[in-house]
Amino acid sequence: MLNYRKDLEKMPSYDGVEKDYRIKVNANESTLNLPPLVEERVINRLSYVAFNRYPNEEYYSLVEQIAKNFSVDKSQILIGGGSSEIIEKIFHAFGGGDKTIVYPQPSFSMYKIYAKAAEAQAAPFDLDEKFDLNVDEFIKKIREVNASLAVVCNPNNPTGNALTIAQVEKIAASIDCAFLLDEAYVEFYGRSAVNLVAKYPNLIVARTFSKAYGMAGARVGYMIAQAEVTKMISKTFMPYHMNTLSLAAADIIYQMRDEFIPRIQMIVAERQRMAGRLSSLDGVEVFPSNTNFILIRLARAAELNEHLESLGIGVRYFSPDAAGLKNCLRISIGTRLENDEVFSTIKNFLEGR
Repeated sequence: MLNYRKDLEKMPSYDGVEKDYRIKVNANESTLNLPPLVEERVINRLSYVAFNRYPNEEYYSLVEQIAKNFSVDKSQILIGGGSSEIIEKIFHAFGGGDKTIVYPQPSFSMYKIYAKAAEAQAAPFDLDEKFDLNVDEFIKKIREVNASLAVVCNPNNPTGNALTIAQVEKIAASIDCAFLLDEAYVEFYGRSAVNLVAKYPNLIVARTFSKAYGMAGARVGYMIAQAEVTKMISKTFMPYHMNTLSLAAADIIYQMRDEFIPRIQMIVAERQRMAGRLSSLDGVEVFPSNTNFILIRLARAAELNEHLESLGIGVRYFSPDAAGLKNCLRISIGTRLENDEVFSTIKNFLEGR
């Protein structure tokens, strides 16, 4: 009989199985591949990758770029396999059987899983009925449970709303434990708290290339913190944990990140347009968003999801037991044509056509 680790069978899992949707707006990915000029440069760069060497040069080239952009020392940067790996390692660094990790709910579903994997006590903090975070009560909870780590996704996934930088700073200044700020969607918000890292040694900011830069398939993310923090968290990573291909591609994309600005602006404009159109539908509640997706609530969410799937349209439907997300659907922003079809399909469904 195989002797698995204790409680492994009780571990929650993330359902990453995907259907072959005609319109895929369920995973908050970029609806477009790389801009042509960027793609050309990436392909050219990959043509002379040294497959026989470990990825030292590519890793530190990307670190140097990111550090220069944020005017921080290279020792303050760590690269990981998407911000997801960064977050998982941070949970591991501050976890353990006697440690407690506090995070809002609903928020990124992997926080619960990472807390379990880190053998830490999870202490979710409920958002209010509008999905806003009561900062004072959140701070109170962190202190009450003597947390080792507090986490906030800003802007929040899957609700789309965001804290102000002043609110983020209030949390950082009011707690003694580590504070992870997950900025996976910050490019669509335009307000990062990275500059606060210099002032608050407990603050860790995680970012990703998966959303605004369309690199979900390559799995590249990074974190910024004070050097003493990155030194400790780096101990949780395996040697050479990043592959050369992803690092080389990310290095080019970061050099050319301005090429993505028009796309980010397009997504923001389409998000605003879709939010306005969806708000016009009877029985549909649209929540404010600062991301590349919109969260809606309606009584017939399950039926609508089935109808959309029957037409090859994939959105994110939340099960009835998902904390605070009953009757909710999350819709990523696609191209204008994709968005128009998603909207007209929802409209026709609600009008019985």
